Amino acid sequence: MIDVFLLLGSNLGDRQLYLQKAIKHIETEIAPVVKMSSVFETQSWGKSDAPDYLNQVIQLKTTLTPQVILEKILNIESVLGRKRMEKWGSRIIDIDILFYGSAIITTPDLNIPHPELHKRRFTLEPLVEIAPDFIHPVFNKSIFQLKNELKDNLIVKKV
Repeated sequence: MIDVFLLLGSNLGDRQLYLQKAIKHIETEIAPVVKMSSVFETQSWGKSDAPDYLNQVIQLKTTLTPQVILEKILNIESVLGRKRMEKWGSRIIDIDILFYGSAIITTPDLNIPHPELHKRRFTLEPLVEIAPDFIHPVFNKSIFQLKNELKDNLIVKKV
């Protein structure tokens, strides 16, 4: 069983409901949730005029491959009504694979660990809550260390 960490985000509609629906789909189609962070409200990153996000990190244990997980995530986003129209655009639901164990994967459609996670407070705040000692396989630093080195000043607060 591989530890997989996913970041969930929503900034349109009933944000909390979309996070809950995404988790139900993930548990049905991928694997049960082992750990779940608090929900955090976050200023929009990359597009400052967009509505605030709700973000949450969940941990799964699975034997599914990263590619299969990605396919299932994209399907879940689609089923929940996500439309991909612009980079960093507002969205009903966004599900990112942060880590797949300690694997480092670089393909045209999949990069694990998530290439920007170490720069984003909205990712590290919920991640440090459930996995502070997890070691980032590229930087060889714990999530706690990465959060403490963070330069991102966006406001991220528990809901």
